[in-house]
Amino acid sequence: EEGVNEPKAAFSACFGAPFMPLHPSAYAEMLMDKASDINIWLVNTGWVGGAYGVGSRIKLRYTRTMIDAALKGQLDNAATETDEIFGLHRIAECPGVPHEVLDPRGAWDDANAYDAQAKMLAGLFLNNFKQFEEGTSDEIIAGGPHI
Repeated sequence: EEGVNEPKAAFSACFGAPFMPLHPSAYAEMLMDKASDINIWLVNTGWVGGAYGVGSRIKLRYTRTMIDAALKGQLDNAATETDEIFGLHRIAECPGVPHEVLDPRGAWDDANAYDAQAKMLAGLFLNNFKQFEEGTSDEIIAGGPHI
């Protein structure tokens, strides 16, 4: 992301829309079929500690540490906390990664500002997702953010 001075929300179905010939819900169904047999990890490589100008990008060494821990099975039985808006279960501890990197809301000095940003992002996601609702199961739709 060379040259990007301020992050902007951008959405791409399945993180590679131009290369995905099927409706995104088909890939979501495939993932759900596999989810009971495997661990699935979503690693935040973005911002932590506040909005642009306050927070900073997550250090690459923390990203690598989280991925290594996941691949080595060190997170398989880790305690999780559920994000109220996005419904994601995030790990509460990862060896070698500070708690504030794992707890995005707690890393902000102003929790209300974090909540406002999270709700704004969730709203952008929901608005973008409207284009995919037709042909998507209620179960998948229910897995989206709640604001």
